[in-house]
Parts: sequence; structure tokens; C-alpha cells
Amino acid sequence: MSLSEILQKGRVAVNCGILGVRISRKYIYTHKMSEKPAEHTASNGFESKTPFLIGVAGGTASGKSTVCQRIMEKLGQQHKEQTERRVVCISQDSFYRTLKPSERLRAERGQFNFDHPDAFDDKKLLSILKDILAGKKVEVPEYDYISNSISHRSHTIYPADVVLIEGILVFYFPEVRELFHMKLFVDTDSDTRLARRVPRDIMERGRDLEQVLNQYMNFVKPAFEEFCLPTKKFADVIIPRGADNFVAIDLIVQHISEYLKKNSSDKVQLQLSTLAPSVPSSPQRSGKGGRPH
Repeated sequence: MSLSEILQKGRVAVNCGILGVRISRKYIYTHKMSEKPAEHTASNGFESKTPFLIGVAGGTASGKSTVCQRIMEKLGQQHKEQTERRVVCISQDSFYRTLKPSERLRAERGQFNFDHPDAFDDKKLLSILKDILAGKKVEVPEYDYISNSISHRSHTIYPADVVLIEGILVFYFPEVRELFHMKLFVDTDSDTRLARRVPRDIMERGRDLEQVLNQYMNFVKPAFEEFCLPTKKFADVIIPRGADNFVAIDLIVQHISEYLKKNSSDKVQLQLSTLAPSVPSSPQRSGKGGRPH
């Protein structure tokens, strides 16, 4: 059975190195994926397809960004110039909303819930994703975890064939969720996630142990159970053990590779047909005076 047949038949979950396929009415190819890709006119005058948008959700420190990193590495995209990348990645953290002064004080004490949907600017995220789907170049802000604020720096996302968007609540907002052509959920044990989060927040984000643990117990864990975990049901592919699940990542990479090859082939054919010289119509076949009927 070919890869495409496996992907079309069911919802994929990979566990302990064994690929299991569950037959259900929710296919890896969603309704939107089965439709003919939308097209738009690019700046070079040629028609180009809408980017393939992949959402990557999961709890804190589940390995979402590492999964995206591995996918890009296997596709040979990590060390390419931004303008040459066919696959790019965006973090939902870039769309935290600006905190009010009172909220900023609470955040400094570790008493603000950054895992609640209200902490995000979902309208801005939706707007950026729509621009990306329209083939536009966009500016994505950078988030400063130490000051808990959006920095003045930003990075440019150029039009690409595949765009990965990772974050704890990328499936929570219905309007955003509906834009994804594929949805991945990184499912990692809660103890493992906590063991990763503690050293990360202490070493990379300047927090102390007591603050990290209090924030996890009071905000992170309850928010995961209330807002993030329920969105697992929307996933087309569930990845247990995150970036350690090489079988799942290889499967996804192969699917994306096939898409990129097909997209490249379509673009070449399109450009050749556009550049081909037009053959003048014969007067004998064009009606009186050479004009079409």
C-alpha cells in the first residue's frame, strides 16, 4: 500500500516505533485539502498556488518547535537563506498581546496566565495567516520571554510553499483552525514536559525554581487541561513522544516532500505554457477575415 493510500485511509498515530492506522471519518486529507488549491498572481506575473498551511499544537515543552525544526532539517531548509526557503516556521508566541501595566506587574511575579486564550491576539494571528495564504510577504514580531513583551524586532516571512505554525492554542480559535490544511498534535507525557520546562525557564528565561513551579501548578497545567488538550480531537495526525518519534516525523516529511515535488512540477509546467510563443490562427479556420467565429 502506498503512502498516499495510507494517509487517505485514516487518522495516523505512531507509538513505540509502530505505525498504526485508525479508520475513522476524520481523514488526514481534510475537506480543504481535497479541493483544488487556490491560485493567485505572484509578483513575477506567474500563477502560484496557495501555501500549504500546517498547524502544530501541543502542551508546553511538548516538543512542538523541535518537531518543526526536525521537519525543516530533513527537508534541507534550515540553512537556506530566508528568501530561498520553501518551508518556513512561525511561533504562536509571536502573537501574545501587549500587556496592561497591571498585568505586566503580575507577569513579573509569575501571576499572569500566559496559557489562557485571552493572552493571545488571535485577530492579528488570523490576519497574518490570511496574508500568508494570499502569497504576501509578512513581518512577524519577536517575543521577549524575559520582559514578557513583544520586542521592537521582527523577522520577515517570504512567500513559501509550506508554512508551519506551532503553538499551544493554534487549534483553539475556530477561524484560525479552519485555515490549516493539515493539523498535527504533539502528545508528550506531562512529567516529561514539566522536566523540560523547569530548566528551560530557569536558564533561558531568567525565572527561579519556585516561580516556575507555582506558575505551572496554578496556570500552565489547568490551562492545558481546559484549553489545549481538548483541541487534540481536531488533529489529523497525533505524534506521541514529540521529536523522539522519528517514524512519525519521517512520515510527515515524506508527505511534505511529495507535495513540494508536485508543486515544483506544476510551476515548471505553468511557466513553460506561459512562455510558449503563441501560434497565429489560420484564416481558413478563423472565419471571414481571420476573425474567430
